[in-house]
Amino acid sequence: MRDAIKESGRASLHLLSGAAIAILCYLMVGVALFTAFLTVTVIGAGVLPESVLLLRRLAGWERRRTAARTGTPVPEAYLPLEGPLPARVRTAVTDPGTGRDLIWAAAQLLYGMGVWFASLVLWPPALLVDGVVTGLAGRRPVVLPLIGRLADLGAEWSRALLTPTPAAARAAALAARVEELTATRAGAIAAHGAELRRIERDLHDGTQARLVALSMRIGLAKRAYDSDPVAARKLLDDAQTQAEEALAELRHVVRGIHPPILTDRGLTGAVRALAASSGLEVEVSVTGLTDHTPGDRPEKLDAPRTPGERPEHVDAARATAPRAPAAVEAAAYFVIAEALTNAAKHSGAIRASVALTREPTALRARVADEGRGGAEAGESGGSGLVGMRRRVAALDGTVRLTSPEGGPTVIEVELPCVW
Repeated sequence: MRDAIKESGRASLHLLSGAAIAILCYLMVGVALFTAFLTVTVIGAGVLPESVLLLRRLAGWERRRTAARTGTPVPEAYLPLEGPLPARVRTAVTDPGTGRDLIWAAAQLLYGMGVWFASLVLWPPALLVDGVVTGLAGRRPVVLPLIGRLADLGAEWSRALLTPTPAAARAAALAARVEELTATRAGAIAAHGAELRRIERDLHDGTQARLVALSMRIGLAKRAYDSDPVAARKLLDDAQTQAEEALAELRHVVRGIHPPILTDRGLTGAVRALAASSGLEVEVSVTGLTDHTPGDRPEKLDAPRTPGERPEHVDAARATAPRAPAAVEAAAYFVIAEALTNAAKHSGAIRASVALTREPTALRARVADEGRGGAEAGESGGSGLVGMRRRVAALDGTVRLTSPEGGPTVIEVELPCVW
């Protein structure tokens, strides 16, 4: 009996809040009519989007109430109200989700108040029958459960009215996808611009300066060649040193654009080279990918070989093994390089692990270290992490960062690709 009274009390509170929403819906109907009048007269067209947003908030409240009662979330599907005023008005008028919200608001006026008044009618007999007759007899309550059923009935009606149609859900999903692609495109353009500025700065401050110095030394050597051959030879030696340094700078810039090791050895070999030069004890595990190292002897390759299989067969299998697209390999390489650099500089870790996994429709990379953690996942998480997210988002990929205080730090990247 005690449990039945508690459940009936919770159901009554649910019905009471539904009645309050019904009163708000009554006011919302007046707002909708007033907004429609202003929109038709073109005097207050700007009020329409704001009224639609108000209606969405009211429907969102009902969705949360229904989800709390039933234990199952109620989905929503709206077109975004963004852009200039004409576009917002057009979206507000054509959005299927707004139409369903209006139908729900009109229906809520009826069943929201109806089930609440029905529960008020049931409470006196429930107290009389269940509290006195059934309670004294030690039997199960009869009338109190009906109040809970009224609350469930109201929640089911709200769910049926507020659940978007498949067409509306597809339209909202498409709009959200377009918005996401617009954001990722803007991020890719920003990342591309930053990369171009970095390359220009590296060429200007490094390679170009060394080439200018090289040209000056060669000119001085030409002038001193007849009068002072010893000084000219020293200037030529210095010029050779300058040429080697300029070549090293140029190679560094090229590696920042697209590391040649990716072309030569593929992603697996490039990542193993990164691990070897990172300054940490890095364990690399690879699933579904192979090295693509030209010139390797077949017997040195670590691919499994069945008994009786000839080495050239293994080499041929490796030569035809699928590789991810160059852009995907480059993104994964730079993400892993950035993650290992951050781990070596900031985490205080001495060990890390890198895992590469080939999925049917994606390439997964996971970098973990045993450091102190505390890396920030948002836009304030440092330029390295921001650049990492932009690079991956440009390929429609995802980045997940887990870095609690005290560690460990785990960066997981998924890059969609076709093998």
